Amino acid sequence: MAEDLTIVTGTRQQQYEALIPQIAALLEGESDLVANLANVAAALKEQFGWLWVGFYLVKNHELVLAPFQGPVACTRIRKGKGVCGSSWEQRKTLSVPDVEKFPGHIACSSASRSEIVVPIIRDGEVVGVLDVDSKELEEFDTIDQVYLEKIVSLINFS
Repeated sequence: MAEDLTIVTGTRQQQYEALIPQIAALLEGESDLVANLANVAAALKEQFGWLWVGFYLVKNHELVLAPFQGPVACTRIRKGKGVCGSSWEQRKTLSVPDVEKFPGHIACSSASRSEIVVPIIRDGEVVGVLDVDSKELEEFDTIDQVYLEKIVSLINFS
């Protein structure tokens, strides 16, 4: 298991390409889910400097706050509510260029301007979501979607 992170400059794609092997090394040999989620959130926050990076896990039919980096957050989110609950319900990544225009957006932080949420699907079921918020409008694009989906696929939920 690696215990250091090298911050890389370059295009967004180059940053992800350099970060993914580092995340894989952080996860290697560690079976504790909380530790792994914490390190993934920290690595993404350190590399990209986003406002908020974290996870929600499905527990008793709602999303419950899990490891994250950033300001305090909403603790529980119902299926279909906000961007996270909608991503869970639709079972797909949702990228929102302007959260003010998303119907039913849950404003955990008034500083959040755009958001991307990636569902974590294991054995056909959504077990959680990766949620990333930015202070900038239109922060996320298809490059983020592709690479964030790759990153969540590295996490062992068994």
